[in-house]
Amino acid sequence: MSPMTFLIVEDSPTMRQLISFSLRRFPECRIIEAVDGADALRRMAFEEIDFVLTDINMPIMDGLKLVALLRSNARTRDLPIIIITTEGADEDRQRGLDLGADAYIPKPVEAELLVRRVEEVLRDRRAEACLRP
Repeated sequence: MSPMTFLIVEDSPTMRQLISFSLRRFPECRIIEAVDGADALRRMAFEEIDFVLTDINMPIMDGLKLVALLRSNARTRDLPIIIITTEGADEDRQRGLDLGADAYIPKPVEAELLVRRVEEVLRDRRAEACLRP
């Protein structure tokens, strides 16, 4: 089985490091980092990504724009996406989910919660695949 590749899209180096450390609990995972949505799209042109974790507030291209672009592209529309952000208002959460994010985690993120949400999204995705004709 090939390793799962996570793309962390976050402008804070400290937060990228924390998320990366948390994701290392998944066996044989690969971590790719991007500093904003535009950087993420550039990296995705050359890397096969299995899961995206993105912040909302970033320079150049924010996470909501990234989610919208990924969902509108046939190659990336089914990628699991989790938004991790300080934007905790209900309307921000709902906007991210309406754009197609699978889950929304407020900062500061706890490692256990992050791992649990990734597992839940993967489990839900597998269940959906089993139900498709």
